Amino acid sequence: MTESELPQASRKLAARAQERGFAIEISIMPDSTRTAEDAAAACKVTVGQIVKSLVFEDAETGDPLMFLVSGTNRLNEKTVRAHTGRKVKRADADAVRKVTGFAIGGIPPFGHDTALATWMDRDLMDHEVIWAAAGTPNAVFPTTPGQLAQASGATVIDLK
Repeated sequence: MTESELPQASRKLAARAQERGFAIEISIMPDSTRTAEDAAAACKVTVGQIVKSLVFEDAETGDPLMFLVSGTNRLNEKTVRAHTGRKVKRADADAVRKVTGFAIGGIPPFGHDTALATWMDRDLMDHEVIWAAAGTPNAVFPTTPGQLAQASGATVIDLK
């Protein structure tokens, strides 16, 4: 599939990745990749290789925050507070779309409309290749953990 054939949201991500000097190869899957389990099945990888891009808010300031979490893990809010000093709450769908420019189910780990402080789950570093959403609920791209940390500007921490 050529870049011009990609959905608009995926083209936007590809352009923003290129601006960062980061080439990505986006695949459009025939089935949904909205959940980590769906994405793992579609990509023929383990659930742990799927990057969940989760937007939370600082409970005190309302600042949006991005957490890149392994598909097998849940974000532990107490652990987040221990590492970041921030109490967090999940952002609602409207807030997520407003700050990222993407709808839930297709949120990429970088390339958002608003710059987001970002943390990455150390468990993702255990894999040679990981897969992340590319703007729509059936678009994904493979990358390495190191490339993802660099492209997203993420700080790698234990998130579980």
